[in-house]
Amino acid sequence: MNLDQFKPLTVYTIYIASTPDRVWEALTSAEFSRKYFSGFAVEMEPRLGGKFIVRAPDGSEHISGDVFEYDPPNKLTVTWNVNWPDLVEKLGTTLVTYEIEQAGEAVRLTMSERHDRPLSDDILSGGRTGWPAILSGLKSLLETGQAPQIKMAPPAQMLAALKAMGIKTP
Repeated sequence: MNLDQFKPLTVYTIYIASTPDRVWEALTSAEFSRKYFSGFAVEMEPRLGGKFIVRAPDGSEHISGDVFEYDPPNKLTVTWNVNWPDLVEKLGTTLVTYEIEQAGEAVRLTMSERHDRPLSDDILSGGRTGWPAILSGLKSLLETGQAPQIKMAPPAQMLAALKAMGIKTP
């Protein structure tokens, strides 16, 4: 896979009162992710080329991919493919990268979502709605021991755009 063809369309940077090791663990552990990611569990083989899965609360594979860059506790890049029929075929592969850097007494976490083709704002609205909630939950969990339970649904404009492309959504 050629990284040069992937352009960042969504980027968030947050600062967390934690350590790089704890942020890494929160991003790569099913136990942690269930607490801040609405019950979804991140499972991954901790190595370059390993499998990356996000399981829904019912145990089904919601997201699947592979570990593309693996440099604990500094950088993780995974392919992030939502398992909806025809989604990847029509929208392409998504790369999600987490960069973790010490920033004084905090950690700077930069998350980017990159795509190999242009996508409309309607399509991108799903990630742009979901990522702030996920990252806010991660920050709260690491800083206070509790993550807010944020109930969300896919944005209507994203669902309409997917439907117009012939992509079935649950």
